[in-house]
Amino acid sequence: MPKSVAETNQAIAYRLSNNLPRLLREFSKDFERRIWEGLADRGYPDIRPSHSAVFANLGMGAVRVTELAERAQVTQQAMGKMLKELERTGYVARDIDGGDKRAKEIRLTERGVALAVDSMAVVDEVYAQYALKIGRKDLDALEASLRDAVKKLELGYLPESWVDPERTEP
Repeated sequence: MPKSVAETNQAIAYRLSNNLPRLLREFSKDFERRIWEGLADRGYPDIRPSHSAVFANLGMGAVRVTELAERAQVTQQAMGKMLKELERTGYVARDIDGGDKRAKEIRLTERGVALAVDSMAVVDEVYAQYALKIGRKDLDALEASLRDAVKKLELGYLPESWVDPERTEP
């Protein structure tokens, strides 16, 4: 039996809105929202979601702005703007690169390291909240499946210097 135009349109709308990218995005948005709320509760109200492009790619050492922008897949100008905000609020510092006096290296300050430590605690809290709703086994399986898919797709989301070839789990 042929579908009506309304039924066809509804089916198209459903598939556009209910697919893997959308599900991943919604899951990610909720997880991250809970992290930002947890960080604000811990005394970091000046940290915004856009700052994750810096923190997720900075690591614990010093890195050049160009490399940081490349890792985050943003322009150097956009990265520079975020870094100015984070430098002004005391989370990062810019130092002259020892190998190239024209370049700047970015590193976490003491306050930035404290934020990183608190962030990991908040991530664990959010993970525990999700585990209560979803079930620890299913949540662990979801994370393992996503990690395996990223590895098989060779997405290289981590800088090479962060990868421990002997380690398969975080």
